[in-house]
Amino acid sequence: MAFGEVTVIPVNGHGPEDVVVDDQGRIYTGVDDGRILRVTPDGKRIDVLGDTGGRPLGLEFYGDDLLICDAKAGLLTMPLAGGPVTTLATSAVGLDFVFCNNAAVASDGTVYFTDSSRRFGIEKWRDDLIEQTGGGRLLRRTPDGKIDQLADGFQFANGVALPPDESYVAVAETGACRVARVWLTGDKAGTRDYLVDDLWGYPDNISTGSDGLIWITVASPKVPALSLVQKLPAPLRAGVRALPTSLQPAPARECGVRGVTPDGKQVHELRGEIDGFHVLVGVRERAGTLYFGSLEDNAIAVTAV
Repeated sequence: MAFGEVTVIPVNGHGPEDVVVDDQGRIYTGVDDGRILRVTPDGKRIDVLGDTGGRPLGLEFYGDDLLICDAKAGLLTMPLAGGPVTTLATSAVGLDFVFCNNAAVASDGTVYFTDSSRRFGIEKWRDDLIEQTGGGRLLRRTPDGKIDQLADGFQFANGVALPPDESYVAVAETGACRVARVWLTGDKAGTRDYLVDDLWGYPDNISTGSDGLIWITVASPKVPALSLVQKLPAPLRAGVRALPTSLQPAPARECGVRGVTPDGKQVHELRGEIDGFHVLVGVRERAGTLYFGSLEDNAIAVTAV
């Protein structure tokens, strides 16, 4: 189904990658110069709440704070009212974070979050997709501050979400065009399978909506040139990585979102081009409204489900 009417709201910054929405309809996002912004529903007021000094990506509400996955600075918090940043972690199980990306917060305050790659930081995200390093990992921080690793080997571990019953953690694998499930409870606890496999494009952030569905962004359709490059011998892949970005495989303007039940059944799918908005990488559903973030534009977008 094509997108219906979409309102594009300019923000004072580039790349508002993820979005969360409070009870007043205010939208929180982070832009690529490190600032955390709060935008009123009509877009007429934009408050700067603070600055991470890095590149904020995934956002979650965390009590009276905003939880921030910063690709450069690690796992952070900041007061919702604005203020200084607190660093929760920059490493786990003996490895520094290379690309802290996205998180989900359980009802008991446990944080599940991704470190996308062991080799490539955010400036070289394309390189991980080209190389298919399989170095992404899923980490867990308990309320007492302890961090362990739940799973690794993901092809660019990206968005994270929990179903309403918190029986598993969903992890978007951008490089594999699928969403994995790492089971937390029941007979499957400790195992991994797939919520959605063989998506038509590259998933990025995911989130659980007020409707109980898991919403999955698709930033771009599959790029045939990238699929070919991934099959090349290592020296040739390295040659492609050395090319200027303008000559590497690039995302298309088409984008989309899919809403699925906790068992993976598709309920909604919106797909197409949005005028003035592309590389849709963040999604939140609240009371029948969808809010989108972008990796490349200077705006967020809003539409009805």
